[in-house]
Amino acid sequence: MSKIIIVYASLTGNTEEMAELIAEGIRDTGAAADLKMVEDCSAALLLEYDGYLLGTYTWGDGELPDEFTDFADELEDIRLQGGPAAVFGSGDTTYRLYCGAVDELEGRLRKLGASIVQDSLKVEYGPSPEEKGLCREFGVNFARSLEAVSKK
Repeated sequence: MSKIIIVYASLTGNTEEMAELIAEGIRDTGAAADLKMVEDCSAALLLEYDGYLLGTYTWGDGELPDEFTDFADELEDIRLQGGPAAVFGSGDTTYRLYCGAVDELEGRLRKLGASIVQDSLKVEYGPSPEEKGLCREFGVNFARSLEAVSKK
């Protein structure tokens, strides 16, 4: 059984709702999912898990929110080599960079050697009923990708 951590930042509750729905999908596969708010953990905690998902809202004109910057900087100090990862988040299409913080996190993970196993999930504001299903599916797909790797 895979053990997955979901680390997220949420200002209005939208990204938190996404994280909870993704965790439901992961648990539906029989895998374990731990949810942590980014300000309550360090990046080194990722190394205790088989895979990790990072979720964030986008601040300003495409930046990471303040509560995620220390964690993102800490990523530079750990070895993510090949660690299965994916990113999700909420944003607002009225800004020039829609979900820019999601793209920034994914770029950092790639640069540090993490294995991005699926495309990022981006939702405008909070998830609609259809997007709630996509969030659960995102979790299911992530957990199944870890199962496939462990069977090799």
